[in-house]
Amino acid sequence: MRTIAAMSGGVDSTVAAALLLEQGHDCAGVHLKLFEGDNGAPAQEKTCCSLSDAEDARSAAARLGIPFYVLNFKERFERTVMRGFAQGYLRGETPNPCVDCNRYIKFDALLARAVTLGYDSIATGHYVRREYASGRWLLRKGADESKDQSYVLYMLTQEQLARTFFPLGEYTKERVREIAAERGFLNASKRDSQDICFVPDGDYGAFLARYTGQPLRPGDFVSPEGRVLGTHRGTPCYTLGQRKGLGLALPQPGYVTAIDPAANTVTVGEESLLLRREFCVCDLNLIACDSLSTPRRCQVKVRYSQAAQWAAAEQLDDDTLRVVFDEPQRAITPGQAAVLYDGEYVIGGGTICANA
Repeated sequence: MRTIAAMSGGVDSTVAAALLLEQGHDCAGVHLKLFEGDNGAPAQEKTCCSLSDAEDARSAAARLGIPFYVLNFKERFERTVMRGFAQGYLRGETPNPCVDCNRYIKFDALLARAVTLGYDSIATGHYVRREYASGRWLLRKGADESKDQSYVLYMLTQEQLARTFFPLGEYTKERVREIAAERGFLNASKRDSQDICFVPDGDYGAFLARYTGQPLRPGDFVSPEGRVLGTHRGTPCYTLGQRKGLGLALPQPGYVTAIDPAANTVTVGEESLLLRREFCVCDLNLIACDSLSTPRRCQVKVRYSQAAQWAAAEQLDDDTLRVVFDEPQRAITPGQAAVLYDGEYVIGGGTICANA
């Protein structure tokens, strides 16, 4: 099997490439160039696309004795990930750029380029497992549930799963670092990247002002009854459920409960107003089946760090689901992903609709 290993420069993708070689793959390492302004953050805050990461990936590939290439996907990344991120925030949503990067770059553009170059498959350092059963590829949580990344891979198609390897699926993060140290990789103890590569300081409002060329428009914080509470920096600076950084002196804790870009208002109220049971999921992708022919009991996650919660899911049309949780959940946020599980297996998922 001729396989391209996506090598970010981190310990996970490095060990994934090493394991591929041990399994007999004819392997090449590839680093993806996605963002030009990747060297503006302090060293301790560098993200997954920095210049030092590219050199770490090159060094690891040299130690493994495999060919190494850098692929320039900057234009596609800007068009499909950064632009979508900006448009989502301007609509009052909270988009997930990591999901879009996987959808449009790592498992679409990279896989297409690999096939063009004569390779059979790609491999990544994600902590997930894939299985083939009853004529269908399935996506399963990683054995190390604390590192499981199935939530950000719900969009994978059958063709993509058929051509992708996840060598770390059965490993814990601790064991991966041990393997890296045993093989003398310099990134064995390298910290995991946490920031969005094009917003390394976490200031989404400032990024949007730079990216769109339009300054933020201050507006009113309002109560659920419409009473003005203060002035906000601009609606893109806030997300549903946010408490910190509001700058309001209130008699009780206040949380962002609604964002209205058209009216340029951010509603702040009690935390109980964030609780909901029912919502809709758009832009649907199913992995475990072609469709949900009948309502289905399953577990659902509406954010990466959340434990999956019991719910009923009903497919309304080719692209939409209705989900009803057994118990109310906090801050079901438009633009984020909702992922359905049957135990350890991903049924599918989509984007939480703004008008759900």
